[in-house]
Amino acid sequence: MNANLEHQLVTWYRDNRRDLPWRQAGAGAWAVMVSEFMLQQTPVARVMPAYRDWLARWPEARALAVATPADAVRQWGRLGYPRRALRLHGASAIITSRHGGKVPSTISDLRKLPGVGSYTAAAIASFAYGQRHAVLDTNVRRVLARLISGTQYPANPANSASVAEQALAESLLPPEGELRAATWSVALMELGALVCTATQPSCARCPVAASCAWRGKGAPPGVPPRRAAPYTGSDRECRGRLLAVLRAAPGPVVPAAFDACWPVATQRSRVLETLIRDGLAVRQSDTLIALPGEEGTGRISTALRRAAHAQ
Repeated sequence: MNANLEHQLVTWYRDNRRDLPWRQAGAGAWAVMVSEFMLQQTPVARVMPAYRDWLARWPEARALAVATPADAVRQWGRLGYPRRALRLHGASAIITSRHGGKVPSTISDLRKLPGVGSYTAAAIASFAYGQRHAVLDTNVRRVLARLISGTQYPANPANSASVAEQALAESLLPPEGELRAATWSVALMELGALVCTATQPSCARCPVAASCAWRGKGAPPGVPPRRAAPYTGSDRECRGRLLAVLRAAPGPVVPAAFDACWPVATQRSRVLETLIRDGLAVRQSDTLIALPGEEGTGRISTALRRAAHAQ
């Protein structure tokens, strides 16, 4: 680890970091976990109001565990990728029943929670518990590719870090002590979010520009991004419309309730089946569709309720 590089980046971070609630001193492990779930593929600006409303309703895992999956999906609203709400609900139940309501601190226990992969586990262990782990989100991967490897990060990268990326990040971690590794990781994230962005990096404002291998090579371009599929008329848009009907209804609905929200019947039926397969909707009978955990589709167990309220 280059101590001068660490000093330059961390100094910049302390002067320029955004005031985000999950980074505040009073934020606990549950708040950090909620933020990490919400920030997956979703901009900070969209996450902020949803994050505050979620924690106002469910300030700890125990509180969410005694709610229904339907409650979680409704509260998630239009944040996108609503399966994250189901996974967070499932994680809260395990945290309550197996960990006394406290988010576990070890990577192995975190990885056993629904929706927690290698990145999310490292982020929670690092930012909530101050442990020394490489935290590799897209921003960090892009910054390290440019700064250290001298390559333009792919516009459409793989979803998870490669073995080489992981090894590079771990080799750069500051030594143990005084939360240095966690601060280094979040500073890299912030640099990628604010300065070393994907399409228009602001090299003139970068605190480590003089050390950047990519800039030293003349900032060679990478592979152009794949054109994103249009949203209008897509199955993604249709899923959102069908879920909006379920969220707005006080209980189960008949299939005809979806007719007005999407005009193409064949697409509507096909997408509804994907919602059911993904666990975001439940077919109660031939005539009723509901959100998971809606009245008549299941019950929160008595044991889980006892665990959630036991103190």
